[in-house]
Amino acid sequence: MPSQKVSADLDLHYVTDDFTDPWGSAETVLLIHGNNESGYAWYGWVPHLARQYKLVRPDMRGFGQSTPMPRDFPWALDLVIDDYCRLMDALKIERFHLVGAKIGGVIGRAFAARRPDRVRTLTVVGSPPPVRLDLATIAERVKEVETLGIEHWARRSMGGRLGSKFPAAGVEWWIKYMGRTAVSTEAGFCATINFSDITEDVKKIKCPMLVITTEESGLASVAQTRAWQQQVAHSELVVLPGDSFHAAATDPDASALATRAFIARYPIGN
Repeated sequence: MPSQKVSADLDLHYVTDDFTDPWGSAETVLLIHGNNESGYAWYGWVPHLARQYKLVRPDMRGFGQSTPMPRDFPWALDLVIDDYCRLMDALKIERFHLVGAKIGGVIGRAFAARRPDRVRTLTVVGSPPPVRLDLATIAERVKEVETLGIEHWARRSMGGRLGSKFPAAGVEWWIKYMGRTAVSTEAGFCATINFSDITEDVKKIKCPMLVITTEESGLASVAQTRAWQQQVAHSELVVLPGDSFHAAATDPDASALATRAFIARYPIGN
């Protein structure tokens, strides 16, 4: 699988999926995964999007097969956004559609606000509000992953993430999958990026935006989600049935189809 050296300290692993007609010129969708995941998290989306669009699925800095980060790494949203921009520069893709799930949706909102020249549309799936109110849990989260491990944290919190109807075998798969992350990466990441305040960024988003959530998401109520979604002109909210907050994982078919229909209305160049 390919990787791109985007900086001195980082080989960024990525996968491209392109089943479009070889004689055409397909637009690109950049998919940004959530915390303790990798580009593989989008497995359920690929069949729905890769026939019409070229997909780029990177493993975020520190995660998946990208270079792990040391515990004291100075995380910053702009740095993570720069990683993705350098990857897309290397792939010679100037403008693209952006999709982010969970914390990837936080990064995606900041990305669209700060790099409007790169992002044609933004889709945010199962992502927290612009500012999280549970800041007192930061130290507890760091202590938990450093002392008990990421798999322990994932097992404890998976019920809310995948909801009450996700199959037991799937729950166990996600626990093991997330547990592969390097503890040094997660300890630094969850203390910083995971609790980013993007309140001002949301106000600056100019591209069309689609937000997908569920009826009983534990991250925020539908009303709370609509409150920040409506700050962006040309934005839409899709509410799926269920009580998971990781809709990209629990409802990949409905989420991907809604995303495909949305971005088709906003071709690059228009």
